[in-house]
Amino acid sequence: MYLKFFNLRELPFRLTPDPKFLHFAEPQRVVLTQILEGVVFRKGFVLVTGPVGTGKTTLVHTALQFLHRRLYVKNSLLSAFLVNPTLTRDELLESLIQEFELKCAGTSKPARLAALHQAFLARFRAGGTSVVFIDEAHLLSSEILEELRLLNNVDTYKEKLLQIVLVGQPELLNVLDRTELAALRQRVAARCKLRPLTPAECRVYIAERLRAAGLANGPFNSEALEEIHRISDGIPRLINLICDRTMIMACEQRCQQITPEIVESAAEFLGVRASDYVMEAQPKRPRSVVAG
Repeated sequence: MYLKFFNLRELPFRLTPDPKFLHFAEPQRVVLTQILEGVVFRKGFVLVTGPVGTGKTTLVHTALQFLHRRLYVKNSLLSAFLVNPTLTRDELLESLIQEFELKCAGTSKPARLAALHQAFLARFRAGGTSVVFIDEAHLLSSEILEELRLLNNVDTYKEKLLQIVLVGQPELLNVLDRTELAALRQRVAARCKLRPLTPAECRVYIAERLRAAGLANGPFNSEALEEIHRISDGIPRLINLICDRTMIMACEQRCQQITPEIVESAAEFLGVRASDYVMEAQPKRPRSVVAG
């Protein structure tokens, strides 16, 4: 690869959701704050939406790190992270039991609910809380969303015992607009959205990832950075794909300076065209992050 050629410690543009490489642009800061406040202040339901590739899963992993390492210590946080929400009611409860690493006396629904409720109450009494993050939440059925609402109803007279963070593509908003989910909509205490990066944010994003990987001065010239944003439309996942392929090609050509021509060649190799994403992302993208 190009690690030695560019004097990097590690690959800067992996597609894995590593919190080390999280870029705190305005939308990321706002959304992370909303998630943390929703959990700490026991708001119940928090809703996070954003187009494909804008970094939702990375934010979830970052939020979990903040919660476990800084806000809740000595195992005072009970957390679960579901990445495949296409489940039945029984499978949902079974998955939560496994994710929370709980012992359950039986496999019936009453037994599983009892085990979950006891765990939530015990964590609350210990000064902590319980939280479930559900990725790809736009794929949730109305049946499972209703089950989550009922599970969230378990509380004391003062506090919510379980916090639920739904993370998904913008279609999640349409899912929640269904008539049968009116009761759930009323329980969403915070809504926040991610958007693609602006040209300025894109430059900083690339520079920060390179620095995190050990390179202080990036190889991309100004025109190359503009081309990366134009083709990717500011979507972080596409930025990563293009930058990684561009650095591979630059290494193969022994070029220390990356130009727009190399970026265009990388995009052509990947089959990425600006028009494929601009038309899809722009109508759905707000000009600023909306939260609250």
